[in-house]
Amino acid sequence: MTHSTIRAGATLEGVSAGYARRTVLHDVSVSFPAGAVTAVVGANGSGKSTLLGVLAGILRQSGGTVTRPAGPPALVVQHDAVPPLLPITVRETVEMGRWPVRRPWQRLTRHDRTAVDDALAATDLTALSGRRLSALSGGQRQRALLAQALAREAHLLLLDEPTASLDVPGREAVSRALRAMAEEGMTVVQATHDLPEAQRADHCVLLREGRVLAAGPPADLLTGETLLSLWS
Repeated sequence: MTHSTIRAGATLEGVSAGYARRTVLHDVSVSFPAGAVTAVVGANGSGKSTLLGVLAGILRQSGGTVTRPAGPPALVVQHDAVPPLLPITVRETVEMGRWPVRRPWQRLTRHDRTAVDDALAATDLTALSGRRLSALSGGQRQRALLAQALAREAHLLLLDEPTASLDVPGREAVSRALRAMAEEGMTVVQATHDLPEAQRADHCVLLREGRVLAAGPPADLLTGETLLSLWS
């Protein structure tokens, strides 16, 4: 699995979006660079999940334009969104990432199997591939969902609070996997409340009440004064 030649990031230009009659994002213009991890930081209700939904193409904007890398993006949900007793192995979970390309009832091709193997290796799950998903720790299940997304070979990877409720080893494992994907050229965007995780990102977008407060290097933005303004 290599994305090293892919250098087209994602961009929102004057995007507004929301639900029913409630607008959540207001005239948002921001870029997400390829080959980098971008952390989207903001208080609850600031529009982080809505922004991910627009980037994923599952929520249509009411105004503005969205530019994405070629191919459908991959969206990773939190591990606790998966039924805990789902009777499925780690490998079967990751194989589901190939369904948009290969229908569930079709046999996997050699390329499909290679993509699954690569995704398992990238998330350090090869040794656990035969284990039931329900038998894994929270951090391991989150990595399984990440591997499922990687198996799609998407150029845009979107994650909603990927380290929420994980222990330190789990957070570090997910962070390493995201770093490896960015180094291969993927555009990685994660919404997060985890400030240490945001500080490890290459790029940061601060959202407040559906508007971009600032965007740039985390070292410049994640200061006490700026963070206070996000939650004030």
